[in-house]
Amino acid sequence: MSTLSQFNKFTSDLPLQDSLMPVLFIGHGSPMNGIEDNEFSAKWAGIAKDIPQPKAVLVVSAHWFTKGTHITAMDFPRTIHDFGGFPQALFDVDYPAPGSPSLALETAGLIRSTQVGLDHDWGLDHGAWTVVRHMYPNANIPVLQLSIDYTKDAVYHYNLAKEIFELRKKGVLILGSGNMVHNLRMMSWEMIHGGGYDWALEMNDKFKSLILNREHQQLADYRNLGREAILAIPTPEHYLPLMYTLGLQNGTEEASLFNDKAVGGSLTMTSVRIG
Repeated sequence: MSTLSQFNKFTSDLPLQDSLMPVLFIGHGSPMNGIEDNEFSAKWAGIAKDIPQPKAVLVVSAHWFTKGTHITAMDFPRTIHDFGGFPQALFDVDYPAPGSPSLALETAGLIRSTQVGLDHDWGLDHGAWTVVRHMYPNANIPVLQLSIDYTKDAVYHYNLAKEIFELRKKGVLILGSGNMVHNLRMMSWEMIHGGGYDWALEMNDKFKSLILNREHQQLADYRNLGREAILAIPTPEHYLPLMYTLGLQNGTEEASLFNDKAVGGSLTMTSVRIG
């Protein structure tokens, strides 16, 4: 497929499939993971080979935090370099995946709890393209982003995710991108290649146990999980994408973990696959 009309035909009126597309939460970490071939990016690429090729990818990124809910609806989303202080090679990256206005409209129609704005200005931020370019390097699959409403709590986002469950039946890969433990103010450069503070490791273990045991209510009420949770999640934007992934888990699916590693003392790359 090489033309916009072919892409739009590809994603419009997607038929229901016999099986559900898996859903992911990716700990995306440093933007440098977008251009490095390392243990994290290698696993992202490996998962893409292990799951069915999606009809489209819908990313809920920590880096699109808005008032209200919006979805990218342009034909070709721009590559956003929303960071500073990194090598020029990172700023030179262009990930030219198409969007899908028709799928954006369909997704907005599935969400009944709020009005969804069709956005033509945003694009793909580094929470999206740094991961997806390793998974689908040919940029031949439409990629959209769904924003996170910063005025709402974790329970709201968990329930909103359930409204787009039908997309999994149509071969759309829904991917939450953030980090379960993410406290940049306490980051240690001495542990940048691996290692975590005791509180970070303790909280990450607690998150993993709750995920594997389907204790979603406790995960949504993370502020009641103790001091370590407040240190792990000083602000919610990197944690809330996990709520979308968990909200899309059905009653029989098991969750599995990958890239389960702490870096920089106060950040974990721990990721989740469902389905």
